[in-house]
Amino acid sequence: MKRLVIFLTLLLLFTIGCNTPQQLSIVKVEQGKVQGTFEDGLSVYRGIPFAAPPVGDLRWRAPQPAAQWDTVLQAVKFAPGPIQGWNAPAGTSEDCLYLNVWTPAKSAKERIPVLVWIYGGGFNGGSTSEPTYSGENLAKKGVVLVSIAYRVGHLGFLAHPELSAENPDHVSGNYGLLDMIAGLQWIQKNIAGFGGDPNKVTIFGESAGGIAVSMLCASPLAKGLFHGAISQSGGSFGPSRPTTFPGENMKRLADAERDGLAYAASAGVTTIAELRNLPTDSLPKGGFGKGMAWPIVDGLVIPDDQYKLYEAGQFNDTPILVGYNSDEGASFSREKTPAEYIAGVKARYGKFADELVKAYPAGETTVPKTARDLARDAAFGWQTWSWARLQSQKGKSQAFYYYFDQHPDYPEDSPRAGFGSPHGQDVAYVFQHLDASNPAIAKSDSVISEAMATYWTNFAKYGDPNGQGLPEWPAFSDANPVVMVFAQTPHTGPVPSEASLKVLDTYFQWRRTPEGDAWAK
Repeated sequence: MKRLVIFLTLLLLFTIGCNTPQQLSIVKVEQGKVQGTFEDGLSVYRGIPFAAPPVGDLRWRAPQPAAQWDTVLQAVKFAPGPIQGWNAPAGTSEDCLYLNVWTPAKSAKERIPVLVWIYGGGFNGGSTSEPTYSGENLAKKGVVLVSIAYRVGHLGFLAHPELSAENPDHVSGNYGLLDMIAGLQWIQKNIAGFGGDPNKVTIFGESAGGIAVSMLCASPLAKGLFHGAISQSGGSFGPSRPTTFPGENMKRLADAERDGLAYAASAGVTTIAELRNLPTDSLPKGGFGKGMAWPIVDGLVIPDDQYKLYEAGQFNDTPILVGYNSDEGASFSREKTPAEYIAGVKARYGKFADELVKAYPAGETTVPKTARDLARDAAFGWQTWSWARLQSQKGKSQAFYYYFDQHPDYPEDSPRAGFGSPHGQDVAYVFQHLDASNPAIAKSDSVISEAMATYWTNFAKYGDPNGQGLPEWPAFSDANPVVMVFAQTPHTGPVPSEASLKVLDTYFQWRRTPEGDAWAK
């Protein structure tokens, strides 16, 4: 017996000293019991199903409840990401509706604020297993970090007359958004078991994830499922149109259904039953540049033009923290010459083209940042500015507005001269996943990363990013149009390119008139 005690003691000491993660106590959720790992002071659970696999007859249907399980689910690795045009770190599968939890809680009795990450990828890609999205650093700042998956591409957003006919609400598409809502519903029912507070949930995302955050803020189906919203390079306040452009991405249901008929024809079938029977590798891929899928104004998940919904006060009124990067246009502008740039502006903006070219001028022989900023503002800047203004005008909760401009001062002879911060650069700063071994990482990068992570987690805790040791971040309004600028240091400043944004605003206002709507067809 004495030898057995000594052996067990030695085994315990060896286990504690080992660097491999150790399994945790079991958490009971609605569907069964889950067990994760213990990693550097956090309890981590990967690959928890929050909905049934959307396969077979459930393809192109709203997510259904996950099945019960009897044994303890080992939630120790990421599930595959959704089917898309490229691979994901954990692979891809049509069976993709899983979430992950990082929690600092020591017991289920704690009530820690919850941050819920929604990945980007143009609604045609993305997964929770991307290393940049690993939630340990944010969780260590005193939040429960959850990342949820959703269907992308045509598996996530296909509209079709047959799909609308079989739906009791006579709509189709927007399955990816319904996945997010199902994930938030699961969090409301189960996050307390992980020490999280279901009454203090903040959603956040970047790019398509940030756009989705704004859509959830306007969706009556998401009411009460979250209490704060953070959007990085997001917003969906442009009017719908049959031929879409960045910033005017939304189609109405009827237009999206016509696209769905064309999609089925491209697969060589005529019915949804046939389309459901096709294996995923036989489905037309779509994706960037090949008929991208996107959420639509379906009258249910997204009832109407989001700008109009906010004007009417029909939105989920929570505090918001929203912003974008200084050179988003560098990631999306394709024009190489001033002539190409001017022709593109005329094709998209019609009678507003000359005014916008003056507001966003090109050089004599180049398309510099001043011109690229039109692409930035149409897709992100105007969306964010409008969202912050509408929230401050129509809501009771505050809006906090930022501008990310963290980059080296490139020398004049550098090919990067005149460039700012491109699309997506901010994500690694928020998650505090900067590569410290990279010689290009400066001390100011660490300062900005620490400030952003702290502001974001403060916002999740208090509905306000401010806290001890941080520069004061005032709430935004037309009367106080102050922005937090992340450039070398966090500091406040005016709205970037505000005069140009006002010119662009006249275009979007016109697009909502009968004349502008008819022109866009």
